[in-house]
Amino acid sequence: MTTYIIRRLIQAIFVILIVTVMLFLVMRLLPGDPILMLVTETEFETMRQEQIDHLKHEFGLDRSLFVQYFDWISGVLRGDLGLSIVHRSSVAKELVRRVPITLHIGLLAFIISIIIGIPIGIVCAVRRGRWLDTILTVFANIGITVPIFWLGVMMIYLFALKLDWFPVFGYTSPFEDFWLSTSRLILPVFCLAVTPIASAARQTRSSMLEVMQQDYIRTAWSKGLRERTVIARHALKNGLIPVVTLKGLSLSMIIGGSVLIESVFSIPGMGRLAVEAIFSQDYPTIQGVVLLMAIIVVLSNLLIDLSYCYLDPRIRYS
Repeated sequence: MTTYIIRRLIQAIFVILIVTVMLFLVMRLLPGDPILMLVTETEFETMRQEQIDHLKHEFGLDRSLFVQYFDWISGVLRGDLGLSIVHRSSVAKELVRRVPITLHIGLLAFIISIIIGIPIGIVCAVRRGRWLDTILTVFANIGITVPIFWLGVMMIYLFALKLDWFPVFGYTSPFEDFWLSTSRLILPVFCLAVTPIASAARQTRSSMLEVMQQDYIRTAWSKGLRERTVIARHALKNGLIPVVTLKGLSLSMIIGGSVLIESVFSIPGMGRLAVEAIFSQDYPTIQGVVLLMAIIVVLSNLLIDLSYCYLDPRIRYS
């Protein structure tokens, strides 16, 4: 197990390095000049070349791509993600302020998707072909296909503007005002959790139906065990292996989906910071946000791989 973990960590480091190279090159190949975001077009036309060169030198944009990349990587290894070109503030400090907001919303959506999605899938598998299975499967199919940004807009229109049940936008820390924070989180968390709930329900149903056809499940039924015992002790563990894999992928989808949800609900999290940085061509901020997202995805996949040993004792890593 230790050898496997070390090998997977080395692989994760290589993956992150490849992500940094691709991210750095893609950002530099985009059209436009980030210096234009610091001054107006009229000011840029009247500025002398020495002033423009000074601004580029201040942010290291006058150096070669090779030097810029290694300057950035060396800073990342020291915990320095650089300075925002637009705000002229530390990218690391801005991420420290915004990441807890994104994690708060994302982890709530992730937990809710597990609590609701997996039981729905189990019920559909056990009651296969009945009216409850049909209704829940239809809703699951709708949940997978619905665009979350459209769903967010519709929920704002219905529940915030028409019914006036929830605040329209914004974020409040639960440590400041728990009830206001909860009311503001209901709509964005629900929108973010819809697709993971639906995908978990469908995958759980499919996996459980496959497991229920196995010989050891028939043996358990023949022994006269109760339905709850057969499902919980014999079928669920093996049926959850594909679901756990899917949930690992859905965690990255939730983090990525925060870009849309935070934009729709005006939540000052990491996703909205990425959108603002993209529009302003703020290279250091975009690089810091995407790098952090990549690290979260890689670590979540590693944890999912390690969880297989617990779910299925037959799986051993060497």
